[in-house]
Amino acid sequence: MTTRSLKLLSANIQAGSSTRRYSDYATRSWSHVLPAGNKRGALDTIAKLAGDHDIVGLQESDPGSWRSGLTNQTHYLAEAGGFDYWSHQPNRRVGNFASSANGLLSKLEPVEVTDHPLPGRISGRGVLMAKFGEGDEGFTIAIAHLSLGTQSRRSQLAFIAELLHDHPHAVLMGDFNCLPDRPEMETLYKRTHLQPPACVVPTFPSWRPQKAIDHILVTQALACRDLRAFPAALSDHLALSIVLDVPEIALQR
Repeated sequence: MTTRSLKLLSANIQAGSSTRRYSDYATRSWSHVLPAGNKRGALDTIAKLAGDHDIVGLQESDPGSWRSGLTNQTHYLAEAGGFDYWSHQPNRRVGNFASSANGLLSKLEPVEVTDHPLPGRISGRGVLMAKFGEGDEGFTIAIAHLSLGTQSRRSQLAFIAELLHDHPHAVLMGDFNCLPDRPEMETLYKRTHLQPPACVVPTFPSWRPQKAIDHILVTQALACRDLRAFPAALSDHLALSIVLDVPEIALQR
């Protein structure tokens, strides 16, 4: 079977804000609502990392609120990183000060992009889906940022499992806020073709990674290799990179 190698990246970019120690969550909390700090410099650093990949899934990308200087960060990264195609899914807004979105950057043209709000005790979470290639064999990318609470995550994972249950060539990437062997994750493994990760890479906190809560999950029909973590500028999460061998039939338009 003829395959094509694609390099994927998943990154929680924390809207370009800087967190280098736990105390920053208190002492630098202003950076999450004010257009201060070197956010543009952080985005340029992230763009260099993203540009080495074919498809990128972003979490906590500001879609253009006051804290980002009204900059749509997904669009900015698409232009700076050399991506012809981009899309975003605004999810959570904090007054007029801050907003957050899932984002897609791609050097391949998707045939379809859809977004879905996720269930949960508190609204403001979603999954962004992009399909490359036609028919049931098409290659599907889903990008999500899940809740902190177990009950909400369980309902969100069940919802995503319903979306992906019949997709043999699929990837689910993002900030899951949980380890891959948590009980609620079994919903994905039982109801979809997605597999538990072959190896676990800690991504949080970025300055001393101890918890593997960011994941790139792939279906069994996709061969993967070179899973690595990289700093996403000064975000509190490391970014995950992986190389996939995707059947050409899954990318045919």
